[in-house]
Amino acid sequence: MAVKIRLSRIGKIHAPVYRIVAIDSRKKRDGEALDILGTYNPLTGELVQFHQDRIEGWVSKGAVVTDAVKKLQKKHKKSAQVTAQV
Repeated sequence: MAVKIRLSRIGKIHAPVYRIVAIDSRKKRDGEALDILGTYNPLTGELVQFHQDRIEGWVSKGAVVTDAVKKLQKKHKKSAQVTAQV
């Protein structure tokens, strides 16, 4: 089973919210997830939840991270560094 870590859309029309999920690559975008790893609200631009340790666990098992989730990881690292400096 090929597992990907990708975004799954939830929320309302014109008010999207995305879950970061580990899911079989052959499933639909909003299909049943193996694990929910975080949430992202693009309207505010903030990561509401983000479980980096669980993402690393899935990657160690062979999961592939999509480009969109890689960008969110990078954004999360930058925001964590800024808050650590303050």
